[in-house]
Amino acid sequence: MRAALNSELRSAAVTVTTRPLWWIRLTRELPRYVLCAASAAGFAASVRFAVAPPRAAAPVQARSALTPRDPAAEGYATLFARRYLTWNAAEPQASARSLQPFVGSQMESNTGLELPSSGEQRVEWIEVVQERSPVVGEHVYTLAAQTDTAGLLYLTVSVIHTANGTLALGGYPAFVGAPAAGPAQLDMRLREVTDSALATVVQRALRNYLAGSPGELAADLTANAQVSLPDVPLSLESMQRLDWTPGGGSVLAVVQARDGRGVQYSLAYELDVTREQGRWEVSAVQTDPDT
Repeated sequence: MRAALNSELRSAAVTVTTRPLWWIRLTRELPRYVLCAASAAGFAASVRFAVAPPRAAAPVQARSALTPRDPAAEGYATLFARRYLTWNAAEPQASARSLQPFVGSQMESNTGLELPSSGEQRVEWIEVVQERSPVVGEHVYTLAAQTDTAGLLYLTVSVIHTANGTLALGGYPAFVGAPAAGPAQLDMRLREVTDSALATVVQRALRNYLAGSPGELAADLTANAQVSLPDVPLSLESMQRLDWTPGGGSVLAVVQARDGRGVQYSLAYELDVTREQGRWEVSAVQTDPDT
């Protein structure tokens, strides 16, 4: 029995494996490192959600409505529309040359404009009257152009910002109708001013304001009033109505005035008014010249 046991012990092998000390420490401390990393990630996520919580993506229309004005794109659209609508059938090459900078390889020569055998057209004035941004980086402008032969025209022009930052046409122009408009909508619910003292001050202030008399006007102004007088002097004929504005603190005066040539106008002026020591004073007339 003992002999067999000694024989079995001699046949058993013992293997000793050496490992670096850093490996032993790493395997022993790894669970703690993993736990600390997970805790740090959770804390960072909590801070991020507290400081800047996620928000639902704004719809395309909402972003488009908040798109800032792009003067460069407006000018590009206006320049193209002016050249597009200005032509002389006797000099077709001149029209083609003026439109050449806007034409690309994907657009017809002369932007598809073919002139008649005779006639000409010039743009007297042109301006942007409407704008929409269907996608980011694109503006579609509606321009009103007064021409000497076709009259008032409305043209839409698409302008895009290319990948390298330059401006380009986003397609062919289109003739369209005028933006939706209707007759004047006067607010007849305004409350009439019944204070005769206030009416007297407003009428006197407007008479001096329209006449361009700053010295006389100053007598009815508050100490900190900022008023910019009109360049063309007018004489006040009468005050037709005087009402309180919905917000209070100001009045709306409808007056008749006449210029030096005898032209008569019906005009509306909003005046900020305040009562100081029992006397009405004016702090602003229609505009804020500081803004």
